[in-house]
Amino acid sequence: MLNISSNNIKDNISIEKYKTLHKVEQKVSSRVLAKILTIGATVFFITMFLPWTQNVRSSGSVTTIKPNQKPQTINSFISGRIEKWYVQEGDVIQKGDTIALLSEIKPEYLDPKLLSNTKEQLDLNVSKSNSYKNKMESQNEQLKALKNQRDLKLEQNGIKLQQSKLKIEIDSMQYVASQLDYETAINQFNRMDSLNKMGLKSLTDLEMKRLKKQETNAYLISARNKWINTKSEFINIKIENATIRTKYQNDASKINADIFTSLSNQLETESSVSKLKNKYSNVLIRQRMYFVLAPQDCYVTKTFYSGIGETVKEGSAMVSIMPRDNQLAIKLYIDPIDLPLIEVGRTVQIQFDGWPAIVFSGWPEASYGTYEGTVYAIDQFISENGKFRILVREDSTNYSWPKALRFGGGTSNLIMLNNVSIWYELWRNINGFPPDFYSNTKAKK
Repeated sequence: MLNISSNNIKDNISIEKYKTLHKVEQKVSSRVLAKILTIGATVFFITMFLPWTQNVRSSGSVTTIKPNQKPQTINSFISGRIEKWYVQEGDVIQKGDTIALLSEIKPEYLDPKLLSNTKEQLDLNVSKSNSYKNKMESQNEQLKALKNQRDLKLEQNGIKLQQSKLKIEIDSMQYVASQLDYETAINQFNRMDSLNKMGLKSLTDLEMKRLKKQETNAYLISARNKWINTKSEFINIKIENATIRTKYQNDASKINADIFTSLSNQLETESSVSKLKNKYSNVLIRQRMYFVLAPQDCYVTKTFYSGIGETVKEGSAMVSIMPRDNQLAIKLYIDPIDLPLIEVGRTVQIQFDGWPAIVFSGWPEASYGTYEGTVYAIDQFISENGKFRILVREDSTNYSWPKALRFGGGTSNLIMLNNVSIWYELWRNINGFPPDFYSNTKAKK
């Protein structure tokens, strides 16, 4: 019985009379239980010293490392009207394939001959600019010819000036000589007059001296006039030189004014040419933008416009695509308390959604259906959810990840840390201690 009371009734009852009580008293369950507890305690004690790999659990999702391999949208560069679709959702297209065709809706681009008309205007303005350029070259040639003409005339007048200067010197010398002759004639006349009065010379001789005096006087006056005329001619040559310079300056100023006018017209025309070139290039590029092309080999995942005739705004998304060639990775988040334990090169056990797996978190070698990855990068700043993001890429030394993985799929991850005993791991979790700090020698190598 239960033996709760201190009064023993075992001697007062005959057990043989009661079969059930007899069978119960004959059971050896207590000994069996003791053996089971002993064996269990032994197994538990041994198990406590088995190795256990510390790990950090985290959920994540499939992503890509390179920006050009992530899902993206193809936007329209221009505003237009959808004329035709060349793809549908789910199509596999190559780089450069046409996705859609747009038509023009802006009034300034509706002219079907806009490109040819713009090219014609551009050619006319280029010809006009060249004509102004040729005109300036001709005017510059005129200016050079005028300068040469001025230089020749000034050189010619310079020779005349030198000749006139020499002539002045000669005439001045003749004038001085005539003065001396006149003075000599006067002295001879005076002496002859004195001798005539004294009766030593005849009246005829006196008249001859008088005539000689008059002749020398006339020659003196002539020489003086000639000298004065030569000086006047010298001054006239100087005035002619100034007139030549003034005339050249006036003509050159007029030609320069014409050159500046032609230059101004040429610059204005070249400005028009630049604007027309810009317009022509814009029209040419805009016509190419009527075709929406695939930027790379990709899958068409979704179209944001339906039907024909819808108006597309400039910069609006038309199609969502997913690149065909991509290098998948895992994006997961860890708590700040676990961040010091993680470093680049850590091994990560990954369980993908849709791929069943048997996971023993502390025994990665006993897990089945999980895949291995390597920590590729750790963010240097905390995310909006208060955790740090970690990127994990495929471990090339292990078996490959499933080929059917898709961007955005969910994952369950175990970042493998230090190897410890099970009793230590239980003690650590009971006390709420973080995993051990350690350095990975393999990763450092």
